[in-house]
Amino acid sequence: MKVSSRTLSAIAAFLLCHTAEAHIGLSTPAQPIAATTQELSFLVGHGCEGLDTYRIEVQIPEGVGGVRPLDSTFGRAAVTKDETGRVKAVTWTKSSDVLPEDTQFYKVTLRASLPNAPFAALYFPTIQTCRAPDGTEKVSAWVGTSGDHGHGLAEGSTELPAPSLVVLPPRTPGWNKYTVTQHVHDLSVFKDAQIVWAGSAAYSPSDYVSGLISQEPNTQVLEQIHPGTEIWVRY
Repeated sequence: MKVSSRTLSAIAAFLLCHTAEAHIGLSTPAQPIAATTQELSFLVGHGCEGLDTYRIEVQIPEGVGGVRPLDSTFGRAAVTKDETGRVKAVTWTKSSDVLPEDTQFYKVTLRASLPNAPFAALYFPTIQTCRAPDGTEKVSAWVGTSGDHGHGLAEGSTELPAPSLVVLPPRTPGWNKYTVTQHVHDLSVFKDAQIVWAGSAAYSPSDYVSGLISQEPNTQVLEQIHPGTEIWVRY
């Protein structure tokens, strides 16, 4: 990790002044740190072809445990377990009458323990069932997962993307050293970092710091991280 005093001074000055669509989204109230318990909220912004959402089934990936769903204003939750007793799916069914058209935003939430697998991508395939007042149903299967190294859908895939998150490693304020075991394509997982270094390459979510990196002699802009790479991250 090499950087000139000119660049360090500029970054330090900047940080002192700046301290801290149609799909089913997934949000957490805090960063999804490995081996922690999190609330996972699934955000349903649209129904199916104009029909109101009636049922939401979220499938739980391997490695995610301690699943405890929350009832919501949408409806009560029911769990499905495998032969070992592990929760493999949670289903919320609307408790009130379906609406005559797709006009509502829905959110359902569960609490779960994330695996100790830093930088791993977790996919939660979700089946959305919509219903018309006359009982006609349509289904949207949000089940598309990785096509290449845990990143996005395979080229040409027609599957709807499954809700997903990337598990992050524990961190402390200041510099953190990690050896990455997953292929990290999307560096937005470092959206709350100040800067990331891997050898002579660096990344920052800040446009200003990114500009400094691109101008720094003998320094490349970090675009992806391969397994086995040692990185330094400043939070």
